Amino acid sequence: MADRTFAKFTFFKIDPAWRRRDADLRATDKQEFLAACEDFALDRSLRAYSTIGTRGDVDLVLLSQSPNLDDLHTFHVVLGQSGLAKWAETPYSFLSMTKRSPYSGEKARPEICVSERKYLFLYPMVKQRRWYGLPPEERQRIMKSHVEVGHRHPEIAINTSYSFGLDDQEFIVAFEGDDPGEFLDLVQELRPTESSAYTESETPIFTCVAMSVRKALEALDGVAAVAAETPALG
Repeated sequence: MADRTFAKFTFFKIDPAWRRRDADLRATDKQEFLAACEDFALDRSLRAYSTIGTRGDVDLVLLSQSPNLDDLHTFHVVLGQSGLAKWAETPYSFLSMTKRSPYSGEKARPEICVSERKYLFLYPMVKQRRWYGLPPEERQRIMKSHVEVGHRHPEIAINTSYSFGLDDQEFIVAFEGDDPGEFLDLVQELRPTESSAYTESETPIFTCVAMSVRKALEALDGVAAVAAETPALG
């Protein structure tokens, strides 16, 4: 497994007119989209999230990962040929890469967002330029207290990837958890910290429900994930 990997967050908004298409046509559109995802996921990481009910401007999020940027390019070319993609817009798109954090002794992560927690809380981040003008030891001191707050919420897993020179933002921060209230409390505790004063922007924020690609596509078509997982009766 590669030491570092590219992470691509792709956000889709489906034209409401798609839901008025014939059911068989919608099924074909979804199957073509699903087939592209399944092909990519044979030997690479692909995760899906639904944002129906949590965002008005996004319906579906895909996180595709590969140590090879060309893989992500090819995947999105193929995905764009699917019937469903012809009815979709991409209001947001974030490209990042894993690397070793300068504030911890951990190695670069080969993949992010690998837990089975139910929710993903995701946003792009940009630090103020004055942050990078601070001496390294001062940034280390400030981040130490920032990390200590996170340790008080062990139920929330953090995934940070880096976009310097790759995309508009500097970081993509993605938290995984089973309790949105726990994440809300964590963010509220982080607001008064010294490190927060050096944040330029950290929006938009996406609350995403983790599920299989198939279930996320069914949600686009009006099938709730809970209903999809319930065995048929009768």
